[in-house]
Amino acid sequence: MTLFGAFKSTALISWKSSGKLQQTIAKCIERTGKGLHSGKAATVRISPEFAGEGRYFSFRSELIPASIDFSVESPLCTTLSKEGHSIRTVEHLLSSLEATGVDNCRIEICSFDSDDLSAEVPIFDGSAREWVEAIEQVGLQVARDRVGNCREKMAPFLNEPVYVQKNESFVAAFPSPEVHISYGINFHQVPAIGCQWFFSASMVNSFYAKQIAPSRTFCIYAEVEQMRNAGLIKGGSVENAIICSTSRGWLNPPLRFQDEPCRHKVLDLIGDLSLLARCGSQGLPVAHIVAYKGGHALHSDFAHRLLRIS
Repeated sequence: MTLFGAFKSTALISWKSSGKLQQTIAKCIERTGKGLHSGKAATVRISPEFAGEGRYFSFRSELIPASIDFSVESPLCTTLSKEGHSIRTVEHLLSSLEATGVDNCRIEICSFDSDDLSAEVPIFDGSAREWVEAIEQVGLQVARDRVGNCREKMAPFLNEPVYVQKNESFVAAFPSPEVHISYGINFHQVPAIGCQWFFSASMVNSFYAKQIAPSRTFCIYAEVEQMRNAGLIKGGSVENAIICSTSRGWLNPPLRFQDEPCRHKVLDLIGDLSLLARCGSQGLPVAHIVAYKGGHALHSDFAHRLLRIS
């Protein structure tokens, strides 16, 4: 069964069957941790959901779909907002759910600050490994709708080349029968990072779990004070980010991969493009996606571009 009305194809993408059934988690997941930017603790409880419901957040009785329609621009993270309520730093969790095939789930956020209308998903070690391991522990099951039927999982297939660009940064995509991602970064002022490229030959669950999920967020040491003065990374530390100095290199080695910063950009991209999902569909476009010096804002611009008719 398919809700065809929910999948309006544009000139750039067509919604087609992925050949799979929609899934959800087999049991609840609950984790507590500190937010990277707010520094405040929050508990996240992920529960199984009916087929067709998709992924959505529940915060102070407000339901916020994990959809590009509710994405708002925010510094150094992806934020979802609705009716004055917002959830920050959703990208690592959503990346994990998208890549492991959790198509439908309820994500309840419990903040310990009762007066705050915003919450932040915990950062843990700065990667998506905690979420992937939690999903693997409880396992997946086929999701059924409210009358007991299974539903096929739709996916957005790219019809023609498309790109968005800002200065020398860009995200482009080309039609492909499978999902591939090529990502490049260039920190010429930081020799220990320099120019890196990472290519994913596959995006199956095992590849993501081993090659993408463990990669941690990174920052440049010289920019730390500036970010904190801007009210960011209040919860940042050597425990949840890898930090690189222009002159001294990595300050908290070892790296998990030689190109860990570049792999983390792939992790973020998957989380940001997961917001194209709706009604239990796949969010990540079936295409060869090529990005260079991108970030959350450019990823969001690309997602919006795919949904435009022309």
